[in-house]
Amino acid sequence: MTYKGHTLRKGRVSLPNHHYLITMVTEKRHPWFLEPLHAQAACRQFYTPSLLPLAETLSFVVMPDHVHWLLKANHDLAHIVRIYKSKVTLAVGQSIWQRGYHDRTIRREEDIRTIARYIVANPLRAGLVTDIGAYPYWNAVWL
Repeated sequence: MTYKGHTLRKGRVSLPNHHYLITMVTEKRHPWFLEPLHAQAACRQFYTPSLLPLAETLSFVVMPDHVHWLLKANHDLAHIVRIYKSKVTLAVGQSIWQRGYHDRTIRREEDIRTIARYIVANPLRAGLVTDIGAYPYWNAVWL
């Protein structure tokens, strides 16, 4: 099967000051983030100085083979994702990402916390932990 995710971006624009749910997947769904140093590096990159002026991180979870990120974009979304992926790649020491990403615009303010709860609960639904407090690779601004 050929990857055609880039065609999903055609004609799409990201709007400044809008909220987005981003999903980024590792190449061939390899579980890079089972390695604690890789997962920790992926978590740190949400707060790297080069991203801080471009995006406000509201919530994220780093799963073994993908990342969910709820953010408020202050810049072009493709640029934000490209910087994040590049920073993680540099920290891990090799290319780990599948091309592209999935984005969903959050249109209603009241949906933001619901989506953040969904993101944070991913490790529970995946059976990685039975208590979210036992999973170290997530954050939400409402804590």
